[in-house]
Amino acid sequence: MRSYYCGDVRSAQIGETVTLYGWVDRRRDHGFVIFLDLRDRTGTVQVVSDPDRTPKSHPVAEGVRNEYVIKVVGRVSKRPDESLNPKLATGEIEVYAEEIELLSAVRKQLPFQVSLSDTETVKEELRMKYRYLDLRRDRMSKNLQLRHSVVKAARRFLEDDENFIEVETPILTKSTPEGARDYILPSRVNPSEWYALPQSPQLFKQLLMVSGFDRYYQVARCFRDEDLRADRQPEFTQLDMEMSFLSQEEILDLNERLLCHIVKAVKGVDLPRPFPRLTYKEAMDRYGCDKPDTRYGMELVDLSDVLQNSGFKVFTDAVARGGIIKVLPVPGGNDAISNVRIKPGGDLFKEASEAGARGLAYIRVRENGEIDTIGAIKDNLTEDQKAEILKRTQAKAGDLLLFGAADAPTVNKTLDRLRQVIARELKLVDETKMNLLWVVEFPMFEWNADEKRFEALHHPFTRPYNEDAGDLTTARAQAYDIVLNGFEIGGGSLRIHEPELQAKVFETIGLSDEEANSKFGFLLEAFEYGAPPHGGLALGLDRLVMLLAGEESIRDTIAFPKTQQARCVLTSAPSGVDEKQLKELQVASTYRPKVKED
Repeated sequence: MRSYYCGDVRSAQIGETVTLYGWVDRRRDHGFVIFLDLRDRTGTVQVVSDPDRTPKSHPVAEGVRNEYVIKVVGRVSKRPDESLNPKLATGEIEVYAEEIELLSAVRKQLPFQVSLSDTETVKEELRMKYRYLDLRRDRMSKNLQLRHSVVKAARRFLEDDENFIEVETPILTKSTPEGARDYILPSRVNPSEWYALPQSPQLFKQLLMVSGFDRYYQVARCFRDEDLRADRQPEFTQLDMEMSFLSQEEILDLNERLLCHIVKAVKGVDLPRPFPRLTYKEAMDRYGCDKPDTRYGMELVDLSDVLQNSGFKVFTDAVARGGIIKVLPVPGGNDAISNVRIKPGGDLFKEASEAGARGLAYIRVRENGEIDTIGAIKDNLTEDQKAEILKRTQAKAGDLLLFGAADAPTVNKTLDRLRQVIARELKLVDETKMNLLWVVEFPMFEWNADEKRFEALHHPFTRPYNEDAGDLTTARAQAYDIVLNGFEIGGGSLRIHEPELQAKVFETIGLSDEEANSKFGFLLEAFEYGAPPHGGLALGLDRLVMLLAGEESIRDTIAFPKTQQARCVLTSAPSGVDEKQLKELQVASTYRPKVKED
């Protein structure tokens, strides 16, 4: 039997005969004496095979190579002083191998080097294709172990400290396409009918509250058929929670304590409480987005009232059409950012245009508060307007002011995007910080101009503030998102538990009584049998681990992720299926490949 994992052998075991298993991370032949770094998921330990001291193991040691799987039986010894390695947890000891047994050899050339000592950068698609090798590497191994530690800490807190019970909810469920696109599956035993994979356990966890399980949680698999980004996957994992009889304040407090517990357990960091809060309106006004990174300043300043009569047509027209004028102050931007980058063809102009802006106006602040303006702005600002701009932005000599003037969504999106790009470039982001923030008081609904109807900003089961219930179209939702360093890592709300109010919300989003009953009749009926006040929250486990691990993509925190084309290159999924299977399901593909023209 294995005595220890490789990374767990210490000086306390000196003199002890141990049995170890693992992969050969590196082999070094020092003139008859062979050194093997033996690796498992806990780390490495140095194994020594000496033809004089351990003659039985030496012939095997001569034949092993990187990534061979071996068993080692040997005596733990203190390393000579000159070979101590303080960088390794096992750096004070080595194991003299009395026996080495080859369990499995490498029979093909490795597609890339796996060794912990290797610093080779491997293309992501190759890593995905040979994910089982990639997971042996130190970076990925540590990421998955960190993920396990996060889940373990969460379970202990929720179960042991807060009396939550874990309940599994169905994977095959009913399609309720009110959010992202569903993944749908045909039913063989119910022809022409379809299941959907859950986008979240939302309805079932609310039904659990009606069932009396007042504190539920689940490490839940969720599915959304949407376009992918670095922090999105078609299948992902939520730490999902729902609670009865708690106020919004109590839910936020509990989740703050949960996050503090997780971060302390896995990072050893004490987070300050309570977390700061911004309303949705404050976040949009100051940062242009509802998930701001507060590790640096560069807050947006609204100058609509100052510049609406400036004489600069771009500004006056924007306000006349109901838009706004905002400015992004860039400290030290004069030296760092040239005019060429802001004008058409420049990289910052491109960033702005991709966000929907037609261009960028800008001002440079010179010594003694002098304003250097460009083009049409120059002749259309009064001295009073210049002074007010400097006062509101608190701009100093050397600062650059970038302007957005259009409808509010375009301006906010543009300046938020530029704020993030420029902050990274100017190294304004303190990477050592973990800034957590609650964003609260979201609008209940937003107007969908294409479909000419209101739609729920979060989902249609979110409770409005009581004082706003008279006109739901302008109501604030009792909803809350938790943001970490500019990433939304979770969100939730208090839920509706009265059938009358829930029906009113369905009516607001354009569902007829017939449609509401067809899609959600089971929920409305459940509310007729004594539903408690309840609310919940779900944390995005993949994204949380990504941030704790310092990674830039959630693919590096998932064992077997999909590519940005929603493909698994390891197993070649998705793939075709036999015609026989389709016949059994009574479905057929309507897809026809496009014919290439000569």
